Amino acid sequence: MSTVMSTAMTPENPVTPQTAIRSAADSLVAAGESRPRVARDPVNLPMIRNWIEAIDPASADSAGLDDPDTAPPAMIQVWTMPGLHGARADDDPLGQMSQVLDDLGYTSVVATNCDQTYRRYLKIGEQLSVRARLLDVTGPKRTALGVGWFVTTRSTWFSAGEPVATMDFRILKFRPPVSTENPASPSNPASTVNPTSHMRPQITSDTAFFWAGTAAGELRIQRCAGCGALRHPPGPMCPACGEPSGGGYVVATGTGEVFSYVVHHHPAVPGKKLPMVVALVQLPEGVRMVGEMPGVRPDQVRVGLPVRTTFVRVDDDLTLPAWQPAEGWLPNRVIDVTSTFVIASALATRDFTDVHHDRDRAVMRGAKDIFVNILTTTGLVQRYVSGWAGPDAVVRAVSIRLGVPCHAGETLTLSGQVTAAEGSEQVVSVTGRCGLGDHVTATVRIAR
Repeated sequence: MSTVMSTAMTPENPVTPQTAIRSAADSLVAAGESRPRVARDPVNLPMIRNWIEAIDPASADSAGLDDPDTAPPAMIQVWTMPGLHGARADDDPLGQMSQVLDDLGYTSVVATNCDQTYRRYLKIGEQLSVRARLLDVTGPKRTALGVGWFVTTRSTWFSAGEPVATMDFRILKFRPPVSTENPASPSNPASTVNPTSHMRPQITSDTAFFWAGTAAGELRIQRCAGCGALRHPPGPMCPACGEPSGGGYVVATGTGEVFSYVVHHHPAVPGKKLPMVVALVQLPEGVRMVGEMPGVRPDQVRVGLPVRTTFVRVDDDLTLPAWQPAEGWLPNRVIDVTSTFVIASALATRDFTDVHHDRDRAVMRGAKDIFVNILTTTGLVQRYVSGWAGPDAVVRAVSIRLGVPCHAGETLTLSGQVTAAEGSEQVVSVTGRCGLGDHVTATVRIAR
């Protein structure tokens, strides 16, 4: 039976909304853990294969299974998701607290944080159960989405009575935009941003080869057809011999070192999150090239820093060259976030929330399209780091903080850096960027 009483205000019960919310939260915190909720199915290979096929299609065959008897750790929440027609138990703290906030007008919801810790990996055939408790409710907070309350719960998963994983999960329950005729309202500024609003270069007959190269993952340098001199930026005439440059080029090695750099704080740059680092890089081929250093903090940059090139896909027509430190960084992973990807990954994580598969419902709730769910984002981050670390590395924890939504039709680029190491353990910081900005910032703790 629910431990939360009705919060409706009546002449006999002149309680304020804030008092009602805090009272309900106090009751739920005091109630402690919920009863165990048993997973619908044991840990099984078909669900693992479906999850990997949706989350990490590049390794969807048997090679994607680091251990064919072991489930990927980021699947922990998937096993106990309620499902399409599932209902939360009457003692589920998140369901009860959400109902209180719904009754008081905070009917919209977005996940914001997910911190998972794994005591060990799960084996096929294990039957899980989960218990949850409310940690805290804070608010009211004025956010970019509107005024709302942050609700944090802690779930613990058990196998035969043994705790195997925990998760602290935070959502924001907020009042939906007042105007339903214009979902891109000031209370939801993320939906007003046009992902195609990036500053775009002017592509001419002299520079077309360079941009065709970035789209192909190549850093091309113009070479004079007469004397063979290299130059950048490209131009119509060779400054060395005066001959027309022609269409020749060489492909750079993609390495270099920072010759100079600036940290841009103001004014705003369309499609960019500030501050951002822009570097002038000296290439071993003898030319210098300007590019952003996405995901790199200003204190991580210095003159002489060895760097390597990476490519940031903005859309089908534009891919920008960028730079990353050469040491301690993971190769970027680029995900084409199609509608199929959003829907398939939501289904593979057993998340049937309408905003992840029904475009009309997503738009009605203030989004511009369906968007990636937090379980998918957690899986993407874990698989990205695991793929780099190798099959012998053990993921101990994944901590996720969501930023802007990643909608269907965008490109999500994951970049990572080893930021701490102690003994056999390493911490990898991950950033995932899409057209609107940073979709996710995360840390992954691994043991090798």
